[in-house]
Amino acid sequence: MSRTTALGAAVVLALALPLVVTGAERQITLPPDDPYAALPDGPGAQETRNACGVCHSTDYIRMQPRGDAKQWQAVVTKMIKVFGAPLRDEDAKVIVDYLSRAYGQAQ
Repeated sequence: MSRTTALGAAVVLALALPLVVTGAERQITLPPDDPYAALPDGPGAQETRNACGVCHSTDYIRMQPRGDAKQWQAVVTKMIKVFGAPLRDEDAKVIVDYLSRAYGQAQ
């Protein structure tokens, strides 16, 4: 290794080391969820929280108009095909079933 290469490597290491050290010490504390965003418990609720919460908060679900399974299927299909939600067919079915029960037509 030439002296110039060794010196360059030492400079890069010296500049990068503080970034690595400070990066390990940083923490981000998120604010608590607003109670409005809480999804009602029931079969499929946790799967819905996990799958949908990857891309957006659950209050986005609460803001959608109530609808039957056909309407929720269209929403879930849009999330998969348009926005790239990584859902398997069986997970999508659980989510649609849950949403149509929890946020079905007004009673």
